[in-house]
Amino acid sequence: MRPSPAPLLAPALLAAAALSLAACQGGATRPACPHGQTCLEYGIEIEPLTLDPQKANLVSESRVLGDLMMGLTTETPDAQPMPGMAQSWTTSADGLTWTFRLREAKWSDGRPVTADDFVYAYRRILDPKTASIYAYLVYILKNGEPANEGKAPLTAVGARALDPKTLELTLEHPAPYLPQLLMHQSFYPAPKHVVERHGDAWVQPANYVSNGPYKLVSWRLGDRIQVVKNPNFFEADKVCVDRINYYPTPDAVAAERRIERGELDLNTTFQSNRYERLKRTLPGYARTHVSLATSYLSFNTRDVAPLKDVRVRRALSMSVDREFITRKLLRAGQQPAYGFVPPITAGYAPGPKTVWAGRSLAERQAEARALLAQAGYTPERPLKIEIKTANNTDSLLLMEAVQADWRAIGVNVRLQQNEGQIAFAAYRNRDFEVGSMSWYADYNDPVSFLALMQSTTGAQNYGDYKNPAYDALLAQADEEPDLAKRAALLSRAEQLMLAEEGTAPLFFQVTRALVNPRVTGFVDNALNFHRARWMCVKR
Repeated sequence: MRPSPAPLLAPALLAAAALSLAACQGGATRPACPHGQTCLEYGIEIEPLTLDPQKANLVSESRVLGDLMMGLTTETPDAQPMPGMAQSWTTSADGLTWTFRLREAKWSDGRPVTADDFVYAYRRILDPKTASIYAYLVYILKNGEPANEGKAPLTAVGARALDPKTLELTLEHPAPYLPQLLMHQSFYPAPKHVVERHGDAWVQPANYVSNGPYKLVSWRLGDRIQVVKNPNFFEADKVCVDRINYYPTPDAVAAERRIERGELDLNTTFQSNRYERLKRTLPGYARTHVSLATSYLSFNTRDVAPLKDVRVRRALSMSVDREFITRKLLRAGQQPAYGFVPPITAGYAPGPKTVWAGRSLAERQAEARALLAQAGYTPERPLKIEIKTANNTDSLLLMEAVQADWRAIGVNVRLQQNEGQIAFAAYRNRDFEVGSMSWYADYNDPVSFLALMQSTTGAQNYGDYKNPAYDALLAQADEEPDLAKRAALLSRAEQLMLAEEGTAPLFFQVTRALVNPRVTGFVDNALNFHRARWMCVKR
């Protein structure tokens, strides 16, 4: 899950916010919790750009949104799908028609949540005017893609309200993973009565209406987002935490110190190479878990001429010392990646790897130099390239290692550091040469990773990888009911993309969090979803 058009923040404003945040973190203290209430001080990765579920795509946004909003399905404490706004559903024999029966539920302003709020949300995310970076996920609905391309009316999208409490979804192809997919924020309902009244301003705290366990109270840029328990939530009596403050904490070491001082109860990351130290200094706090996430490099093949050459992309990818990065630099359990889909992914057929996997680093470096020479880049005329990266500590350490590896094969490399939101805006607008990023699965299926490289994906296909044969294999897998055959088709697609160096996988991530032992209900899981609804804080 990874920035979105509205509300966009100007670079100067973002820089000011970062300075404000640093100042705030330097002298912050834990705010008083109202008498008799339970409060949670929650550190998240970076400042969200929006809390509009149809426009969000940052991990930090999904953390807050998952506490404010709820889709047809939602997450158990260990991130498995369970009934959310839908209390039950049925599926047609061909797997194409799903009928959901909604529970009695209200928006935070007391208005009922209806099937029409879901229909409205799905049409809204597919509306080309919304310019949602995640519209491609909703292509699963009948006519979703042509509607998003302006080739079909939004009314043709396969979502209709049979009555206020019955929603029918018609799919383009069978999707047994749909209950997982419907947990994603792109499938949250939208309060039609509020969005149509306020337009884009509906996400401002004074206007915001939610249907989840919490409601938005305030958002002080560079400081905190505050939510309180939503009394209209259908299980409000089972929610322990009364108030949550979310603090953007891009500086992982500063966040660690705030945890030590008791200013934060939990933080969603820590600096990877401090893991062993943290186990000594904060025993019982540091949490890691195998993750459905891949860290990788994207090559801008649309605008950067050298990167259109597969020989250059291969030379750059194969010369990175993934073993050093994972075992010596990061040291928190990350595993070197020579494929793109994490092997633990459900429905995955292990096997796809880069064509050069298994060779020693020395052999790879020698071949990389030869490939660069074939492409016309020599010590006298070196390849010049820029890596654009977010300025968090782990990313900078990682990219400095990549920079050293590329210099070892004669590449002239420079690093461009940006605040996180600015870096992702640049990736989305193709204002980069090589970008550093991680992909956290939106749902537990290989397609959550492989769909990134489809030609129809749009902005999140950062490297603009395009191959009709790859698209055809994914389309064939969509129609394949036999799970083993489907896995084999997806495996062939991944192998094709890797053979063309469509991206450079670096390592498979682990989840990392600092959690005060007073916090209960925080369950480690591969999807890295931790909804505050399940948490409590011992007094």
